[in-house]
Amino acid sequence: MHLSDVDVAIATAEAGAAVVARRYGGPNARFAKSATDFATQADLDAEQAMLAVLDEHRPADARIGEESGASGGGGGTRRWLIDPLCGTLNFAAGTPLFAVNVALREGDADLASAVAEPISGDLFWTDGERARRRSRGTEEALVPSARSGLVEINCDGPLDRPFVGGQLVADSLLRAEYGPRVISSTLGVAWVAAGRRAAYVSDGRLHDNLHFAAGIALCEASGCVVSDLAGEPLRSGNGLLIAADAPTHERTLALIAPHSEAVRAELAT
Repeated sequence: MHLSDVDVAIATAEAGAAVVARRYGGPNARFAKSATDFATQADLDAEQAMLAVLDEHRPADARIGEESGASGGGGGTRRWLIDPLCGTLNFAAGTPLFAVNVALREGDADLASAVAEPISGDLFWTDGERARRRSRGTEEALVPSARSGLVEINCDGPLDRPFVGGQLVADSLLRAEYGPRVISSTLGVAWVAAGRRAAYVSDGRLHDNLHFAAGIALCEASGCVVSDLAGEPLRSGNGLLIAADAPTHERTLALIAPHSEAVRAELAT
């Protein structure tokens, strides 16, 4: 049976999410990546389940998995970015805030993406034009909104330099206008598209980052404002700012600016 690209993305995300949900709360071996990061057996098994779907439906496409690296076809420009468990530390700690991400890119074009939330069963998807949420047998369009007043801030920043995320959480000016939240998972990116967060902020170079690709595609398709931390196109600079609407983007940029400037100044010394 031939499936469309978005149907393959959905099937791939669901295959990984099924493994993660099944392994959640049980024993999972850990494999150290660094002093502060590790993968679990669930990460590895979920990625293998996702690759199996691609082997069946898109065997000629290239794929890059967080755990297994590059595989698949090497001659084409289509590539799948696979993040089998974003929020591994949450998963291992019994905190149900994590996601399974998959994105299909061709050059700089987003062809299809899906983000699955294994515990709630929510699934977010886009075919590059529409952005939808599927949950408990129903489906609806993703509609960004700043109504929550919550800003998701990524504090998994670099260890060798100052970074914006950690500074923003302590910024009294930001806290006077928005409620900062830190779930340590790119699930928060999808939540901006779904209207559950007003904005998302992360430091670092995130172009083609397999953790963020699917969520960014969802946000762009749903009408969010997406830029780097200077308000420029994401692919041209540093960091990520996603906002539900233009006023929220403008105001959040203004709150971020002093911290971005301070980081640039310190790096220049």
